[in-house]
Amino acid sequence: MLYVVLAVLVGLLAYAGIQAFRLKKAVTNLTQEQFIEGYRKAQLIDVREPKEFDAGHILGARNIPSSQLRQRFNEIRPDKPVYLYCQSGARSARAAMFLKKKEYTQLNQLQGGFRGWTGKIKSK
Repeated sequence: MLYVVLAVLVGLLAYAGIQAFRLKKAVTNLTQEQFIEGYRKAQLIDVREPKEFDAGHILGARNIPSSQLRQRFNEIRPDKPVYLYCQSGARSARAAMFLKKKEYTQLNQLQGGFRGWTGKIKSK
């Protein structure tokens, strides 16, 4: 029984390591300062749900929720840099992995997500 538990644990750790490596290759994590430097020349995509977006978002962002990304990814140009963010960074990381599979190459995400954003915001 102990060997089974150890095998499962090792398997989970290996999976987590592989996912972290794939994520690091797919997306560049940017500090807020780095994000501010480049997002005006890029496609700024908020992958949070519409209710979250309406409550407050980075000025100039388009809302393409992660739940709709598979149907709407064609709205994002693959030849221009893409700046992604969500509330904490988890959804934007998954969105970046998906876009990487669709051969997008210039993928960036806001480190720590919108939760830590202190720049200009707009709300409805």
